[in-house]
Amino acid sequence: MTTAEAHPAATTDLLDRFLTGLRETLPAPFSLWAHGSLAGGDYQEGRSDLDLIAVVPHPLKPDEETRLATLHEGIDAELPLAAHLHCSYMPQGDLDDPDRTHFTWAHREAYARTVTPITRRELHTYGLVLRGDPIAGTLPPVEDRTLREYILTDLTGYWRPRTGRPELWLENVWVDLGLMVLARATVTLRDGTLVSKAEALAVLTELGAPAEVVADIERRRYEGGPADTAPDPGWLARRAELTLDWLVPALDRTVAEHTTDS
Repeated sequence: MTTAEAHPAATTDLLDRFLTGLRETLPAPFSLWAHGSLAGGDYQEGRSDLDLIAVVPHPLKPDEETRLATLHEGIDAELPLAAHLHCSYMPQGDLDDPDRTHFTWAHREAYARTVTPITRRELHTYGLVLRGDPIAGTLPPVEDRTLREYILTDLTGYWRPRTGRPELWLENVWVDLGLMVLARATVTLRDGTLVSKAEALAVLTELGAPAEVVADIERRRYEGGPADTAPDPGWLARRAELTLDWLVPALDRTVAEHTTDS
């Protein structure tokens, strides 16, 4: 866990504006922590999400949730980068329950979401304190068994069923996240460590993922290649086929290997 550090200019402006708004909106005291790429060293301004957790003194009341939604909508209107800002609001008394849902703002909408064991482990491993209390001693740690069970359930209950919908895999986001989730899950299941999305590319190569697909992800995400232009439909179809031909058995193999060693 680390404390606040320097970020790119637009990100710093957004975080400052958000913290100012939170001070005016939330009951004091509150803490604000970062996880994901912002905390883990893989952050790319304008591409990466800003994944945040706010710890509040008590469960939010409906009028407080409304004020927070208004705050987020206002910042979205002011700062384009705010579209990438996601924040879950955890009451101090509910920090030990990973199954409890919390008011969350993400993708410019309000949701009720859990703070997953993966997020909790990220916070303890390299979480960034932007305001308030330290993570260690405030957020209960995640047991290895809980983390492993969550990962296996995510692979079998979320990702494996979606391989049966080939139309999804024509989109960049499904190819990128599907492969990276498996690579990162493999490392965590194997030795308990967390790796970044960038580090996951090397893991994919080690696991035998299709080289063309890995190169495509790296080009778009890390080498400044176009992310939003319309690519060749023939390549999208071929990429989807290559991805699914490798991902389906890789998912099944990973789950089987780590289900038997519990």
